[in-house]
Amino acid sequence: MFKQSFIAVAATLAIGAAQAGAPEKPECIAPAKPGGGFDLTCKLAQGALSEGKFIDAPMRVTYMPGGIGAVAYNTVIANRPDESGTIVAFSGGSLLNLSIGKFGKYGVDDVKWLAAVGADYGAIIVRADSPYKDLKELVAALKADPTKVVFGAGGSVGSQDWLKSALVAKEAGVNYRNMRYVAFEGGGEAMTALLGGHVQAYSGDASEVAAHLKGGKVRALAILSDERLPGELASVPTAKEQGLPVAWAIIRGYYMGPKVSAEDYQWWVGTFDQMLDTPEFAKLREAQGLFPFKLTGDKLDAFVKERVKSYAGLAAEFGMIAQ
Repeated sequence: MFKQSFIAVAATLAIGAAQAGAPEKPECIAPAKPGGGFDLTCKLAQGALSEGKFIDAPMRVTYMPGGIGAVAYNTVIANRPDESGTIVAFSGGSLLNLSIGKFGKYGVDDVKWLAAVGADYGAIIVRADSPYKDLKELVAALKADPTKVVFGAGGSVGSQDWLKSALVAKEAGVNYRNMRYVAFEGGGEAMTALLGGHVQAYSGDASEVAAHLKGGKVRALAILSDERLPGELASVPTAKEQGLPVAWAIIRGYYMGPKVSAEDYQWWVGTFDQMLDTPEFAKLREAQGLFPFKLTGDKLDAFVKERVKSYAGLAAEFGMIAQ
Protein backbone atom coordinates (compact mmCIF):
# COMPACT_ATOMS: atom_id res chain seq x y z
CA MET A 1 0.00 0.00 0.00
CA PHE A 2 2.82 2.39 0.93
CA LYS A 3 4.65 1.48 -2.27
CA GLN A 4 1.56 2.19 -4.39
CA SER A 5 1.04 5.57 -2.67
CA PHE A 6 4.68 6.46 -3.20
CA ILE A 7 4.45 5.60 -6.90
CA ALA A 8 1.26 7.67 -7.24
CA VAL A 9 2.89 10.68 -5.58
CA ALA A 10 6.00 10.32 -7.72
CA ALA A 11 3.88 10.15 -10.85
CA THR A 12 2.00 13.27 -9.80
CA LEU A 13 5.24 15.12 -9.17
CA ALA A 14 6.58 14.01 -12.54
CA ILE A 15 3.49 15.32 -14.29
CA GLY A 16 3.80 18.61 -12.40
CA ALA A 17 7.44 18.91 -13.40
CA ALA A 18 6.60 18.26 -17.02
CA GLN A 19 3.88 20.90 -16.93
CA ALA A 20 6.23 23.39 -15.36
CA GLY A 21 8.99 22.97 -17.93
CA ALA A 22 9.74 24.98 -21.03
CA PRO A 23 6.84 24.81 -23.53
CA GLU A 24 7.27 22.65 -26.62
CA LYS A 25 5.63 25.22 -28.92
CA PRO A 26 6.13 28.70 -27.44
CA GLU A 27 4.10 31.45 -29.08
CA CYS A 28 3.71 35.19 -28.63
CA ILE A 29 0.55 36.79 -29.97
CA ALA A 30 0.96 40.36 -31.19
CA PRO A 31 -2.53 41.92 -31.16
CA ALA A 32 -1.88 44.00 -34.29
CA LYS A 33 -0.42 43.84 -37.77
CA PRO A 34 3.34 43.32 -38.18
CA GLY A 35 5.64 46.24 -37.54
CA GLY A 36 4.05 48.04 -34.61
CA GLY A 37 4.68 48.20 -30.88
CA PHE A 38 2.99 44.87 -30.14
CA ASP A 39 5.15 43.19 -32.77
CA LEU A 40 8.28 44.70 -31.20
CA THR A 41 7.15 43.50 -27.78
CA CYS A 42 6.81 39.93 -29.04
CA LYS A 43 10.12 40.12 -30.90
CA LEU A 44 11.77 41.26 -27.66
CA ALA A 45 10.56 38.13 -25.83
CA GLN A 46 11.40 35.96 -28.82
CA GLY A 47 14.99 37.19 -28.97
CA ALA A 48 15.71 37.33 -25.26
CA LEU A 49 14.25 33.93 -24.42
CA SER A 50 16.13 32.28 -27.28
CA GLU A 51 19.46 34.04 -26.71
CA GLY A 52 19.34 33.29 -23.01
CA LYS A 53 18.57 29.61 -23.75
CA PHE A 54 15.45 29.75 -21.58
CA ILE A 55 13.45 27.88 -24.21
CA ASP A 56 14.50 25.00 -26.43
CA ALA A 57 12.08 25.51 -29.32
CA PRO A 58 11.96 28.80 -31.26
CA MET A 59 9.16 31.15 -30.22
CA ARG A 60 6.62 31.80 -32.95
CA VAL A 61 5.14 35.29 -33.33
CA THR A 62 1.58 35.39 -34.64
CA TYR A 63 -0.59 38.40 -35.39
CA MET A 64 -4.15 39.00 -34.23
CA PRO A 65 -5.10 42.62 -35.01
CA GLY A 66 -8.25 44.34 -33.85
CA GLY A 67 -9.29 46.95 -31.31
CA ILE A 68 -5.79 47.72 -29.97
CA GLY A 69 -5.74 44.33 -28.29
CA ALA A 70 -9.47 43.65 -27.88
CA VAL A 71 -9.70 40.81 -30.40
CA ALA A 72 -6.71 38.96 -28.93
CA TYR A 73 -7.95 39.50 -25.36
CA ASN A 74 -11.38 38.05 -26.14
CA THR A 75 -9.98 35.18 -28.22
CA VAL A 76 -7.49 34.02 -25.62
CA ILE A 77 -10.06 34.11 -22.81
CA ALA A 78 -12.91 32.48 -24.71
CA ASN A 79 -11.15 30.08 -27.08
CA ARG A 80 -7.57 29.53 -25.88
CA PRO A 81 -7.69 29.95 -22.09
CA ASP A 82 -5.37 27.10 -21.07
CA GLU A 83 -2.52 27.27 -23.59
CA SER A 84 0.58 27.01 -21.43
CA GLY A 85 2.97 28.04 -24.21
CA THR A 86 1.13 31.16 -25.33
CA ILE A 87 1.85 34.67 -24.11
CA VAL A 88 0.15 37.80 -25.43
CA ALA A 89 1.66 41.28 -25.74
CA PHE A 90 -0.04 44.25 -24.08
CA SER A 91 0.74 47.93 -23.63
CA GLY A 92 -0.41 50.90 -21.59
CA GLY A 93 -2.85 51.62 -24.41
CA SER A 94 -4.37 48.17 -23.89
CA LEU A 95 -4.96 48.97 -20.21
CA LEU A 96 -6.54 52.31 -21.07
CA ASN A 97 -8.97 50.66 -23.50
CA LEU A 98 -9.67 47.91 -20.99
CA SER A 99 -10.56 50.54 -18.39
CA ILE A 100 -13.17 52.21 -20.59
CA GLY A 101 -14.88 49.03 -21.74
CA LYS A 102 -13.44 48.69 -25.21
CA PHE A 103 -12.50 45.06 -24.59
CA GLY A 104 -16.15 44.03 -24.31
CA LYS A 105 -17.50 41.86 -21.53
CA TYR A 106 -14.13 40.79 -20.15
CA GLY A 107 -12.28 42.73 -17.48
CA VAL A 108 -8.88 43.07 -15.85
CA ASP A 109 -9.39 39.93 -13.71
CA ASP A 110 -9.99 37.62 -16.68
CA VAL A 111 -6.36 36.91 -17.65
CA LYS A 112 -3.11 36.11 -15.85
CA TRP A 113 -0.76 39.10 -16.00
CA LEU A 114 2.73 37.75 -16.54
CA ALA A 115 5.49 40.33 -16.95
CA ALA A 116 6.21 43.95 -17.79
CA VAL A 117 9.57 44.16 -19.53
CA GLY A 118 10.12 47.80 -20.38
CA ALA A 119 8.54 51.20 -20.65
CA ASP A 120 8.41 54.27 -22.77
CA TYR A 121 7.31 57.66 -21.49
CA GLY A 122 5.31 60.52 -22.86
CA ALA A 123 7.12 63.55 -24.22
CA ILE A 124 6.10 67.02 -25.33
CA ILE A 125 8.00 67.87 -28.50
CA VAL A 126 8.24 71.02 -30.64
CA ARG A 127 10.26 72.01 -33.69
CA ALA A 128 13.81 73.19 -33.07
CA ASP A 129 12.88 76.71 -34.23
CA SER A 130 9.75 76.86 -32.04
CA PRO A 131 9.31 80.03 -29.98
CA TYR A 132 8.68 77.78 -26.95
CA LYS A 133 11.99 77.05 -25.26
CA ASP A 134 10.58 75.09 -22.33
CA LEU A 135 7.29 73.71 -21.06
CA LYS A 136 6.57 76.84 -19.03
CA GLU A 137 6.56 78.96 -22.18
CA LEU A 138 4.24 76.53 -23.95
CA VAL A 139 1.91 76.54 -20.94
CA ALA A 140 1.92 80.35 -20.88
CA ALA A 141 0.86 80.38 -24.54
CA LEU A 142 -1.90 77.86 -23.81
CA LYS A 143 -3.22 80.02 -20.99
CA ALA A 144 -3.15 83.15 -23.15
CA ASP A 145 -5.05 81.51 -26.03
CA PRO A 146 -5.57 77.72 -26.17
CA THR A 147 -6.55 77.91 -29.85
CA LYS A 148 -3.13 79.23 -30.87
CA VAL A 149 -1.28 76.05 -29.86
CA VAL A 150 -2.23 73.04 -31.97
CA PHE A 151 -1.26 69.64 -30.57
CA GLY A 152 -0.94 66.60 -32.78
CA ALA A 153 -0.32 62.91 -32.12
CA GLY A 154 -0.90 59.42 -33.44
CA GLY A 155 -4.22 58.75 -31.78
CA SER A 156 -7.78 60.00 -31.75
CA VAL A 157 -9.47 62.01 -29.02
CA GLY A 158 -9.63 59.72 -26.00
CA SER A 159 -6.40 57.89 -26.84
CA GLN A 160 -3.39 57.92 -24.55
CA ASP A 161 -1.57 60.37 -26.85
CA TRP A 162 -4.51 62.75 -26.62
CA LEU A 163 -4.61 62.28 -22.84
CA LYS A 164 -0.98 63.37 -22.54
CA SER A 165 -1.78 66.75 -24.07
CA ALA A 166 -5.12 67.02 -22.25
CA LEU A 167 -3.41 66.39 -18.89
CA VAL A 168 -0.82 69.07 -19.64
CA ALA A 169 -3.62 71.52 -20.46
CA LYS A 170 -5.57 70.57 -17.34
CA GLU A 171 -2.59 70.94 -15.01
CA ALA A 172 -1.88 74.30 -16.64
CA GLY A 173 -5.36 75.45 -15.67
CA VAL A 174 -6.65 75.39 -19.26
CA ASN A 175 -9.97 73.82 -20.19
CA TYR A 176 -8.91 70.83 -22.30
CA ARG A 177 -12.10 71.17 -24.36
CA ASN A 178 -10.71 74.41 -25.73
CA MET A 179 -7.45 72.75 -26.71
CA ARG A 180 -6.87 72.18 -30.42
CA TYR A 181 -5.82 68.66 -31.26
CA VAL A 182 -5.21 66.94 -34.60
CA ALA A 183 -5.30 63.13 -34.77
CA PHE A 184 -2.97 61.25 -37.10
CA GLU A 185 -2.73 57.59 -38.10
CA GLY A 186 0.53 57.12 -36.25
CA GLY A 187 3.54 58.75 -34.67
CA GLY A 188 5.36 59.03 -37.99
CA GLU A 189 2.58 61.12 -39.53
CA ALA A 190 2.37 63.30 -36.44
CA MET A 191 6.11 63.97 -36.48
CA THR A 192 5.93 64.86 -40.19
CA ALA A 193 3.12 67.31 -39.44
CA LEU A 194 5.19 68.87 -36.65
CA LEU A 195 8.24 69.27 -38.88
CA GLY A 196 6.02 70.74 -41.58
CA GLY A 197 4.61 73.34 -39.22
CA HIS A 198 1.05 72.01 -39.35
CA VAL A 199 0.96 71.50 -35.57
CA GLN A 200 2.91 73.38 -32.91
CA ALA A 201 3.41 70.58 -30.40
CA TYR A 202 3.52 66.81 -30.55
CA SER A 203 2.50 64.74 -27.53
CA GLY A 204 4.54 61.69 -28.48
CA ASP A 205 6.89 59.24 -26.82
CA ALA A 206 10.40 59.62 -25.44
CA SER A 207 11.72 56.79 -27.62
CA GLU A 208 10.76 58.80 -30.70
CA VAL A 209 12.71 61.85 -29.60
CA ALA A 210 16.32 60.67 -29.52
CA ALA A 211 16.79 60.07 -33.25
CA HIS A 212 15.21 63.40 -34.17
CA LEU A 213 17.23 65.27 -31.55
CA LYS A 214 20.41 64.09 -33.28
CA GLY A 215 19.22 65.67 -36.49
CA GLY A 216 18.63 68.98 -34.75
CA LYS A 217 15.09 69.28 -36.09
CA VAL A 218 13.11 69.04 -32.87
CA ARG A 219 13.31 70.06 -29.23
CA ALA A 220 11.91 68.05 -26.32
CA LEU A 221 10.30 70.41 -23.83
CA ALA A 222 9.50 67.78 -21.23
CA ILE A 223 9.52 64.08 -20.50
CA LEU A 224 6.43 62.76 -18.72
CA SER A 225 8.23 60.59 -16.19
CA ASP A 226 8.75 60.80 -12.44
CA GLU A 227 12.50 61.16 -12.86
CA ARG A 228 14.83 62.11 -15.68
CA LEU A 229 15.58 59.34 -18.13
CA PRO A 230 19.09 57.95 -18.64
CA GLY A 231 21.26 58.30 -21.70
CA GLU A 232 20.69 60.81 -24.47
CA LEU A 233 17.57 62.26 -22.85
CA ALA A 234 19.17 62.95 -19.47
CA SER A 235 19.32 66.66 -20.26
CA VAL A 236 15.56 66.92 -20.89
CA PRO A 237 13.68 67.97 -17.74
CA THR A 238 10.52 66.25 -16.59
CA ALA A 239 7.18 68.05 -16.58
CA LYS A 240 7.21 67.77 -12.79
CA GLU A 241 10.47 69.72 -12.62
CA GLN A 242 8.73 72.51 -14.51
CA GLY A 243 5.74 72.73 -12.22
CA LEU A 244 3.28 70.36 -13.93
CA PRO A 245 2.75 67.06 -12.08
CA VAL A 246 2.10 65.03 -15.23
CA ALA A 247 3.62 61.58 -15.77
CA TRP A 248 2.70 59.00 -18.38
CA ALA A 249 4.42 55.65 -18.50
CA ILE A 250 3.72 53.38 -21.46
CA ILE A 251 4.54 49.91 -20.22
CA ARG A 252 4.98 46.88 -22.43
CA GLY A 253 4.53 43.31 -21.34
CA TYR A 254 2.62 40.03 -21.57
CA TYR A 255 -0.34 38.14 -20.15
CA MET A 256 -1.59 34.55 -20.38
CA GLY A 257 -4.94 32.78 -20.56
CA PRO A 258 -7.03 32.48 -17.38
CA LYS A 259 -6.91 28.67 -17.21
CA VAL A 260 -3.15 28.21 -17.59
CA SER A 261 -2.05 25.99 -14.70
CA ALA A 262 -0.39 27.54 -11.68
CA GLU A 263 2.73 25.46 -12.35
CA ASP A 264 3.07 26.65 -15.94
CA TYR A 265 2.35 30.25 -15.00
CA GLN A 266 4.99 30.16 -12.26
CA TRP A 267 7.50 28.68 -14.71
CA TRP A 268 6.98 31.70 -16.96
CA VAL A 269 7.21 34.13 -14.03
CA GLY A 270 10.45 32.56 -12.83
CA THR A 271 11.86 32.53 -16.35
CA PHE A 272 11.10 36.22 -16.89
CA ASP A 273 12.55 37.04 -13.46
CA GLN A 274 15.85 35.49 -14.57
CA MET A 275 15.77 36.81 -18.12
CA LEU A 276 15.08 40.42 -17.17
CA ASP A 277 18.32 40.57 -15.19
CA THR A 278 20.59 39.41 -18.00
CA PRO A 279 22.84 41.79 -19.96
CA GLU A 280 21.56 40.23 -23.20
CA PHE A 281 18.03 41.34 -22.41
CA ALA A 282 19.17 44.85 -21.47
CA LYS A 283 20.84 45.22 -24.87
CA LEU A 284 17.75 44.00 -26.72
CA ARG A 285 15.46 46.27 -24.70
CA GLU A 286 17.64 49.31 -25.36
CA ALA A 287 17.81 48.48 -29.07
CA GLN A 288 14.02 48.65 -29.16
CA GLY A 289 13.96 52.08 -27.54
CA LEU A 290 12.54 50.95 -24.22
CA PHE A 291 13.63 52.05 -20.77
CA PRO A 292 14.06 49.83 -17.70
CA PHE A 293 10.78 48.77 -16.10
CA LYS A 294 10.21 45.28 -14.76
CA LEU A 295 7.40 43.69 -12.82
CA THR A 296 6.28 40.08 -12.81
CA GLY A 297 3.60 37.87 -11.27
CA ASP A 298 1.64 39.24 -8.34
CA LYS A 299 3.42 42.60 -8.40
CA LEU A 300 2.47 43.16 -12.02
CA ASP A 301 -1.09 42.01 -11.32
CA ALA A 302 -1.43 44.63 -8.58
CA PHE A 303 0.14 47.33 -10.77
CA VAL A 304 -2.13 46.58 -13.73
CA LYS A 305 -5.26 46.68 -11.59
CA GLU A 306 -4.20 49.98 -10.05
CA ARG A 307 -3.51 51.43 -13.52
CA VAL A 308 -6.85 50.29 -14.91
CA LYS A 309 -8.63 51.83 -11.92
CA SER A 310 -6.68 55.07 -12.37
CA TYR A 311 -7.42 55.16 -16.11
CA ALA A 312 -11.11 54.61 -15.40
CA GLY A 313 -11.03 57.67 -13.16
CA LEU A 314 -9.36 59.70 -15.91
CA ALA A 315 -11.93 58.42 -18.40
CA ALA A 316 -14.76 59.67 -16.21
CA GLU A 317 -13.01 62.96 -15.61
CA PHE A 318 -12.41 63.59 -19.31
CA GLY A 319 -15.78 62.30 -20.52
CA MET A 320 -14.41 59.27 -22.37
CA ILE A 321 -16.79 56.38 -23.10
CA ALA A 322 -16.44 53.13 -25.03
CA GLN A 323 -17.88 53.20 -28.52
